[in-house]
This record gives sequence, C-alpha cells and structure tokens, in this order.
Amino acid sequence: MNREGLPMVLNLIKEYYKGVEDIAPRKTESREFGFGNWDVKIAYRHFSFSGKEALKNYLVANPPPYVSYSAAYYKEPAGRPMEAKGWEGSELVFDLDVTDMNLSCHLVHEKSWVCDNCLESVKQETIKLIEDFLIPDFGFSDKDLEINFSGNRGYHVHVNRDDVLKLDSYARNQITEYIAGTGIEVSDLFPTSGKKSTALIGPKPTDAGWGGKIARNFLKKLNDSTDALAELGIDRTMAKRLYEKRALIEMGINRGNWDMVYIKNKAEFWQKISHVQAIMQSDKIDRNVTKDPSHLIRLPNSIHGETGLIAKKVKSLADLGSFDPMKDAIAFRKRQMTVFANSKYRIIMNGQQFGPYKEKETTVPIYAALYLYLKGLARFVF
Repeated sequence: MNREGLPMVLNLIKEYYKGVEDIAPRKTESREFGFGNWDVKIAYRHFSFSGKEALKNYLVANPPPYVSYSAAYYKEPAGRPMEAKGWEGSELVFDLDVTDMNLSCHLVHEKSWVCDNCLESVKQETIKLIEDFLIPDFGFSDKDLEINFSGNRGYHVHVNRDDVLKLDSYARNQITEYIAGTGIEVSDLFPTSGKKSTALIGPKPTDAGWGGKIARNFLKKLNDSTDALAELGIDRTMAKRLYEKRALIEMGINRGNWDMVYIKNKAEFWQKISHVQAIMQSDKIDRNVTKDPSHLIRLPNSIHGETGLIAKKVKSLADLGSFDPMKDAIAFRKRQMTVFANSKYRIIMNGQQFGPYKEKETTVPIYAALYLYLKGLARFVF
C-alpha cells in the first residue's frame, strides 16, 4: 500500500466517528478494547472506557484503522495480566470468514480477494449456522443473537444470553465440535445397516439433530441437479439415475426408508454420502474465536482498515438474507476521487462495477477509491 494517502484516510475515519451514533456495545464499561495500526490489526489492547462518550471521544481523537473489543465482561477490563481483569462472563461468538471456505471462485482469484460469490457464500453459511444449529439445536432465539458483517470477508454472530456467559473454554469447544459434526457415527443414523434382506432405515428430514440435517441436505441436492449430487462424490452415472428417480427416493426418505432404488453395497454407499454431507454442512467457524472467552473481535459499526467499509450491524436474521455489504456497509459516499489503479479483478459496489483496471487513472466514488487503495491496488491522484 502506498502510504502517502494514509493521513487523508485517517481524517475520513475521524469524521465518521464524529458522526456515528451506534458505536458503543452493551456494558461498554465492562469490556476490554484493542486498537490496530496499518500493520497489525490488534497492536494495543487492555484499554477500557467509562461509557459511550468516552469511547467515542477516544475514537475521534485517535482514529484507528481497526477497533476490537472483548466478548467478555470484566470487573477491571484494563487490568493486566489477564488474570487481573476479573472475568465475569463472555458472550458466545462465532466468526465466519470466507478464507476458511473452499470455493470454486478461489480457483479464479486469490483467497485474499473477495468477490460476489465469496460474500454470498459466507452469508449463506452464516444463515445456516443460525437456522440449522443455533436456533433448532441449541434453543436460541433471534432476539438472543447479534449479527455483524466483519467489514471485510465474513460475519460475526454473538449469542448474548445469561446461560451462556459462564461457559468455559471446554464447553465452548464442545459446541464447535457439535456444529462441525466431529465424532458423528453415521452408522448410528442407519440402524439396519449391515443387516441382509432388510430395508435400509435412516433419518427423516423431520428428525432433530444431525440425522435430520443430513436427510434435508441430501434431498436438497437430489432435487437440485445431477451436478449437485456429483458434489457429494457420487459418480455421474449413479447421480443421473438418482436424479431420475428423485420423486421415489424423496418419498422413501420422508418415511425413513433409504432403500427405494437398487444400489450395490447400499449401506456403505449411503453412509459415505452422509459422511460427506456432514463435512460439507460443518460451518466454517474459527474455533479459536468461539472457545476463547478472552478473544477480541471487531467492534460493530467501526471502520475496517482494509476496506473502508463499516463492520455493520445487521438488524435481524430476517434482514440478513437481503443484506449486501458492498452497498449496505458503505461509510463514505459524498465525493469522487481520482486513483491510479492496477487491479485484475472487478468489484461491484453500490450496484456499479469498478475494474478491472490495468495501470489506469480513473475517477470513481470515494468508497471505491478507498477500497482499491486499502487493498493495495491503487494510489490516490491528488
């Protein structure tokens, strides 16, 4: 990144914090805060603030490229070492980042780049985490959850309920193990597996837990296409046959009968497919974030120093489906800027395409100029 433009960027961040209202988290006075520079996202930590005004005043006086805060509540949040803080509890936090996913678009661009497919894929993983696990399996409700765009490549989901605050690292790790499907014995889901001359009985889509998830996910793939079935590792000849018989297979699985068409070595076949689905369905969560009660994470509605976007709060799960970070998380809109850009990929922001650019001087909205500059793909032309 060309650093000549950084003073201007910091001035923009300062003006943003002057005008922002919803920047202080609940129980601000009990949180630890950390701040980053252009080289390290958390360069300084062990800060605390008495409330909203104190936090906002600091951000205006010392505009940082990155702001993080603790999911934990402390008696003395500025205390050090960590043991001196007096831990009182931590929200349960899930961090989903597209760089932890294996997507087809990663064969086209580097994982450091974020395209439309990346953002949509990680959003769908976030929805799946909530709708397939947190609500049905753990009994959380929409009102217990806070959903935030990370400001760059993913989403953070916070669970704030009294009965999770005191969970230790082991309990938090067990939750991630369950969501990842670790230790699932797929044979337990097929009780007649290995019994000759007996229909293969398996999970129904209405079943609770992993059995229902596997059944529902397979039926979705079955009704999507032959290609979707092939993604499960099924050879195309068999995938085509299953797709052609999908109505019959679906009727059987809805009743718990996974034996509606002839398949050689049926038990092994379905167990393998179920296992692959379990791996595919495991959410791409950063387990270290979830299991570490003292972890610092991006402050909602703060500016992300690698994109110039807002780490935007999403109002609710219902709003997440239509949330477009490259439109809804734009912080700066009021002017145009000229940049000298060299980017082999396009970006779409606020419904408009920018790039690719090959060593080209171009005038674009300030949010696009900032994004390209902070990604190291452009320099400002003053």
